[in-house]
Amino acid sequence: MRRKDREITDFQEMIDIIRKCDVCRLALHDGDYPYIVPMNFGLEVQGRQVFLYFHCAAEGKKLDLIKKDSRAAFEMDCGHELILDGERMNCTMAYESVIGYGTLGTVPEEEKYAALKILMRQYHAEDFPFHTDMMKATMVLKMTVCSMTAKRRKNRR
Repeated sequence: MRRKDREITDFQEMIDIIRKCDVCRLALHDGDYPYIVPMNFGLEVQGRQVFLYFHCAAEGKKLDLIKKDSRAAFEMDCGHELILDGERMNCTMAYESVIGYGTLGTVPEEEKYAALKILMRQYHAEDFPFHTDMMKATMVLKMTVCSMTAKRRKNRR
């Protein structure tokens, strides 16, 4: 990482940033250019192993691409704040971000309800009741994260 002063190496700090985010962008292999799609997600941590869960329709481009190549990159960010410097006549942005790599697979039917509860926990209490009839038409994906890095730029007010 070029800006070592912004690098976050503490695992728990990375997890804390992920918990603050509300969108995860997946980059999938699609020939000459990556296919990037913003997704709602859920986070599960087992020791130092990170899993990300996503839900989507049971068919579509992203699933076709994952079938061809299950490797993917992800990016999420939060804490955006414009930093204006009137003296120097410039501006920049405060932020926190996590990027990483992993492999995607589908969650089996018998594990889908538990995975969706993990996903709901990112946005609401884990015990939030949701209608299970839609589970038949919903695909749940699980990413096993292989590596990740994080970065932060603070507002120096």
